[in-house]
Amino acid sequence: MTVAIALREVRDSDLSAFWEQLSDPEAQQVAAVTREYNYDRKQFDAHWARVRGDASVTMRTVLADGVVVGYAAVYGPPDEREVTYWIDRAHWGRGIATAALAQLVGLESGRPLFAHAAADNTGSIRVLEKCGFVVTGRGRGFAFARGQDIDEVLLTLA
Repeated sequence: MTVAIALREVRDSDLSAFWEQLSDPEAQQVAAVTREYNYDRKQFDAHWARVRGDASVTMRTVLADGVVVGYAAVYGPPDEREVTYWIDRAHWGRGIATAALAQLVGLESGRPLFAHAAADNTGSIRVLEKCGFVVTGRGRGFAFARGQDIDEVLLTLA
């Protein structure tokens, strides 16, 4: 079954879907690296207002067959641009993250682009690798969702 994947500008009406998707405890555990705004709606709204007001951030809503299933973004200073994405757990395993990320990096002409992932998040690492990212480093960082330091990988798209 083919799913039509599209990116579009974020709309106010997307934020409720993002909140529900980011609030999924199982998805938070897999992603591991969450932020305080994943757990508090006021902080979430303030974060999204800042992000949407920052012209240096490329932020897109991910649609699968016209349904909001997540978001993808590029942020950071020119020499340290990083990608991030979140896909609703109900839509994992369908190639949506890979297609969305491929479209997103196509919008971004500057290289390199970077990404971080929990070392045990093999699904996210595979999505990044399918889009041309390669593992270029390893480290440890605090995973808010897990309440502890975890192993992380740094990936780079040259």
